Amino acid sequence: MYTSESTKFPAKADIGQTSRILVVEDEELIREMLLVALEGEGYEVVTATDGRSAVEYIKNFEPNSGELSFDLVILDLMLPQINGLDICRLLRHQGNPVPILMLSAKGSETDRVLGLEVGADDYLTKPFSMRELVARCRALLRRQRFSTLPQIPILKYKDVSLNPQECRVLVRGQEVSLSPKEFRLLELFMSYARRVWSREQLLDQVWGPDFVGDSKTVDVHIRWLREKLELDPSRPEYIVTVRGFGYRFG
Repeated sequence: MYTSESTKFPAKADIGQTSRILVVEDEELIREMLLVALEGEGYEVVTATDGRSAVEYIKNFEPNSGELSFDLVILDLMLPQINGLDICRLLRHQGNPVPILMLSAKGSETDRVLGLEVGADDYLTKPFSMRELVARCRALLRRQRFSTLPQIPILKYKDVSLNPQECRVLVRGQEVSLSPKEFRLLELFMSYARRVWSREQLLDQVWGPDFVGDSKTVDVHIRWLREKLELDPSRPEYIVTVRGFGYRFG
């Protein structure tokens, strides 16, 4: 039995722009229930009733600015003309990384493993609840969004490198431990090498406009940073004082 439970779905997660989902299902009742449930969650849904139509949709549906034509494919295993396994193999052979959620009445371990091995990202056995299907769709879409996020470049200057995504800093090949404020200060400095920053600007950028306290806290953090970066903190090479103005990096 399929249950919709549409009024009990959790609030849709914020995953950016509206996601486009292709539903490939030859059983009309299931296809219509999927359409209603997914559109109710705010997704754009395109449906296909057989394998050949699905392949044509994926091939011809006009993508935006070079992106994938669909953000997710919900694919029934037993389809007319071209079955779900063959569609899966075809997409992966073509290098198409679109997430695929496979649906099937075949629930044995062998069937599930086969579906995953040919390229499906998830496998859901019929009958299923719409609540679980929507949750699995969200998880696959989140994973896809994160996998396509642009990589933030590692910042490097002489013997110092800073990895923004891993929150790691290497100085002369050795990892150094920085507090969150020290890390944010260094990231700001390295992102704008040789730019001069006043104490007030650094406070606004790193501590925030609502900071209440002594501006000398900037000087304290600069001293701590120098102790971790410089060979000789009294004669800094990286974080340089520009008298009367503030600090610059490099």
